[in-house]
Amino acid sequence: MLKKLSIVKQLSIATATVGLMTVGATFAHTQTANAAAIRSGFDSNTLQRNDDGSTGQVSIGFDVDFYGLMFDQLYVNNNGNITFDSTLSSFTPFDLTSTGQQIIAPFFGDVDTRGPGEAVTYGSGTVDGRAAFGVNWVDVGFFLQNEPLNSFQLVLIDRSETGAGNFDFEFNYDEILWESGTASGGNSQGLGGNSARAGFSNGTGNPGSFFELAGSAVNGAFIDGGSQALVSNSLNSDVLGRYVFSVRDGEVEFSDQVSTPEPASILGLLAIGALGATSLKRKQKEEK
Repeated sequence: MLKKLSIVKQLSIATATVGLMTVGATFAHTQTANAAAIRSGFDSNTLQRNDDGSTGQVSIGFDVDFYGLMFDQLYVNNNGNITFDSTLSSFTPFDLTSTGQQIIAPFFGDVDTRGPGEAVTYGSGTVDGRAAFGVNWVDVGFFLQNEPLNSFQLVLIDRSETGAGNFDFEFNYDEILWESGTASGGNSQGLGGNSARAGFSNGTGNPGSFFELAGSAVNGAFIDGGSQALVSNSLNSDVLGRYVFSVRDGEVEFSDQVSTPEPASILGLLAIGALGATSLKRKQKEEK
């Protein structure tokens, strides 16, 4: 049965192509796999396998002040986001910079967990000794093809020692192989169409109350090896694939400077690898 149709506004984002970006992204992905951006745990609860579903209100375990509104509960939505005000079943990602939804979205796209892969899990845990709440979209498919699979995570971390309601949140990525569902214009491999978005909004549209990562809604940008590959970059973290946002006195103190590996460092390491390969070939030749 065909999925319901949706009309969505698209955000056009201009991106600059940087020399050696493909090389850098490929090398960085190897580092990310070793760094394991996704944290363990946060899996004591499971959102039943579904398409476009949500939990009821679930306890965060601590208070979070999100733009002047204090919350101790949230909704976990299957399609790569959490919301504070209501459940969200939208499967085609809308513009997070103009929405009226109170939302934090590590990867807003059409997740479908009814087929291959895993269901969404969530629960409480700790990060560096602090109370935390996390949601795992690990090995999740897309509508309707289901494979390949993506792995990403959202973690909220209590920072009330710095002030009531203060918290950090992380977007963590280990593998991004699809960007859209077929009902959002994507092909059978989950590419093209209305691509995923990542960011947040408090739903007012006021300046400073919303944010989208560069590459949102841009075909191919977030995919491993893409121009803004989520696994190959970082924000306020030395772990590739981890994007950290601090919320203090109700407002997100974020930087839009996403870190990427230095091209010079990449070339140096690639050169070392090339020299090693040349030496090995020479040795093998001499031994013949």
